[in-house]
Amino acid sequence: MPGAPEAELDPRVVAPRCLVVDDDAAVRSSIARVIRTIGLVPLEAEDGGAALRLLEEHGEVPLVITDVNMPGVSGMELLEEVTRRYPDTAVLMLSGVSDVKTAVACLDKGALDYIAKPALLEEVRARVAKALEKRDLLLQKRFYHRNLELRVRSQAGRIRELFLQGVQTLAHALEAKDAYTSGHSIRVSRYAVQTAVRLGFAGDALEEVRLGAELHDIGKIGTREAVLNKPGPLTPEEFAHITEHTLLGEKILSPLARENPIVLRIVRSHHERMDGGGFPDRLQGASIPLEARIVSVVDAFDAMTTTRAYRGSRTPAEALGELDRCIGSHFDPEVVRAFHDAFPDPSSLPVQA
Repeated sequence: MPGAPEAELDPRVVAPRCLVVDDDAAVRSSIARVIRTIGLVPLEAEDGGAALRLLEEHGEVPLVITDVNMPGVSGMELLEEVTRRYPDTAVLMLSGVSDVKTAVACLDKGALDYIAKPALLEEVRARVAKALEKRDLLLQKRFYHRNLELRVRSQAGRIRELFLQGVQTLAHALEAKDAYTSGHSIRVSRYAVQTAVRLGFAGDALEEVRLGAELHDIGKIGTREAVLNKPGPLTPEEFAHITEHTLLGEKILSPLARENPIVLRIVRSHHERMDGGGFPDRLQGASIPLEARIVSVVDAFDAMTTTRAYRGSRTPAEALGELDRCIGSHFDPEVVRAFHDAFPDPSSLPVQA
């Protein structure tokens, strides 16, 4: 390779490194001189194994220039290892064999360029500059996509937050219209969280139980007020109408399906019964989601201790007795026990006049 003027590097400047790998010391020396002229500090290795040891010692480098055919770890094997371990490193391949198949194989495995030897030093300099430019463009593209994903995720989170604020406001507005159910969702949420903790819920799952309990009746926004506030027994048609609130609630909250599946399971299934006599799916026993079984118990307790249009309230002790009586038919015994453990003193529980 013909010679070329060599620029001296300022020792005070910490320049990026370039790893030159070739079993021919003269070739390594010539390429190292070219590398210095473009502001990189060359590291030299006689084969792929030595190159990997240098990378482990010095860390990732912007560029590796390697011969294809070397004893020990070949240039192709080195290329595979570098692209796997150091994906931000550009690799430029050298070969004394002008073989199109080899060149294509190198490019397919991630090399940014391929140079046939012998090559003029000016050609090497130009190819190195081009490889580094390609690397910069790839890094910029990756940075752009990563930041775009972060922005999209942030916007999606904000949209979800606004959606939740809207449906929570809607749920509270629904209760405000009915003196009999005022504060119901907040109390059910509080009872559900304390019960769920005793059943092993924590972190995000516990937060979903809290939110699902708060929004469990959101579908009643579509229930006729005459049915909600009817003082006497419901007709079959009226009962069928009120059962629709579970499915409507799930539909309203469908934007939460991907990130908050527990919330939707609670809203849909909190009126299922252990004996299969509930609605909307007539699920039975363990096929009812545990979080829905929790809300079923605490929802029933709060309903019993709240004065409604069709009956007066029961004392907490009476309501707890009714929960115990309905274990197995309506309620999960493990959940009822957890509710007892969460609130061992019935007199501490609120009664709504």
